[in-house]
Amino acid sequence: MAQIRGTAGYQLSSQSPFGGPRIDSTDPSPLDAIRAQTSKIEDILDSLSEPVKPYLPAIGRFLIVVTFLEDALRIITQWSDQLVYLNSYRHIPNGLTHIFLIVNVIAMVSCSTLVIIRKYSDYAVAGLMGVVVTQALGYGLIFDLNFFLRNLSVIGGLVMVLSDSWVRKTKAFAGLPTLDEKDKKMYFQLAGRVLLIGLFIGFVFSGEWTLWRIIVSAIGFVACVMVVVGFKAKFSATLLVVILSVFNLLVNNFWTLHEHHPHKDFAKYDFFQILSIVGGLLLLVNSGPGQFSIDEKKKVY
Repeated sequence: MAQIRGTAGYQLSSQSPFGGPRIDSTDPSPLDAIRAQTSKIEDILDSLSEPVKPYLPAIGRFLIVVTFLEDALRIITQWSDQLVYLNSYRHIPNGLTHIFLIVNVIAMVSCSTLVIIRKYSDYAVAGLMGVVVTQALGYGLIFDLNFFLRNLSVIGGLVMVLSDSWVRKTKAFAGLPTLDEKDKKMYFQLAGRVLLIGLFIGFVFSGEWTLWRIIVSAIGFVACVMVVVGFKAKFSATLLVVILSVFNLLVNNFWTLHEHHPHKDFAKYDFFQILSIVGGLLLLVNSGPGQFSIDEKKKVY
């Protein structure tokens, strides 16, 4: 049936059940309006980021594991303090404390290196996830909500590394009743997107409420929802990268604190953890949200 587009955003059909022209409203939906505006911004961001685009995956992977490298260095430089804490406060037997710390350092350094050079990513990610769990148990932080949410975000970044590595594989194992690499990437991209926002949830529910925190929380909440549902995910992930980076520099500026300041170690720990989540978001910016997203569904329809 031939159709003529009218000037007021309607479609005029050449036939209708009543003998006259049929009018179908085609006014743009709110999502379409947002998509149109963000597309312009995305085009500008794409042109500005063109020189660094080839390096985004490498930068993202490095930032994701930087918190583990910093933690390994912290254990080595504060070895005696770590032993005292685990032995006196966590009541872990003396010999086990040494084994616990040595295994953690070796796992963090070796697995982080494998992630950076993109070798044996499956085993490297599993090793780092194991470190997150064992440290939560060893240091007694398993029930700390803020720690839990932050580490969910770190795990989200590691999941993004996993999905990124799977899509690059070319070898398939024929005859096995398993998901192929493309299918696994789709599911893990979705899981990574959901887990990445844990840090921001922790940020919203911690600290004193100020006008600045309310504004950042409102903008970040909208961006987090867009990341989870995969609506303009690259734009919203970029927005979160900017918000978290500015917040990190202003709040977790550990380099400005005196060497013996009581909050210096906490600020340094938070700084590198946020860098890891930023790394995961950069991988999302580079690879896109995957097929389980509004962006991909829009392409299909």
